[in-house]
Amino acid sequence: MIEREAKFQIGEVVKHRVFAFRGVIFDVDPTFSNTEEWWLSIPAEVRPKKDQPFYHLLAESDDSEYIAYVSEQNLLRDTSAQPIRHPEVNQIFEKFDGTRYCVRVNNTH
Repeated sequence: MIEREAKFQIGEVVKHRVFAFRGVIFDVDPTFSNTEEWWLSIPAEVRPKKDQPFYHLLAESDDSEYIAYVSEQNLLRDTSAQPIRHPEVNQIFEKFDGTRYCVRVNNTH
């Protein structure tokens, strides 16, 4: 399996291509690195390929905040310039410039 360079970087704000949620990237896996059970729980018609970067997001929808694991093919840059309200954002990042967050130097995550 050939690893591709990730299109998005830690600190970037992104949104899901299909589902109504957005988030800030806090980690990147070069290829799929979750359980087979998790992967198989995705309906086959929308199941992403494993040989692409997958992103860990501090995510939010209209009514909740959570951790999401999303394939690169399902992400778009979020251009709203709105900060993410997830409660863990301030533990990992220090400031938001309208496009991306800067990682805290003493990040313990």
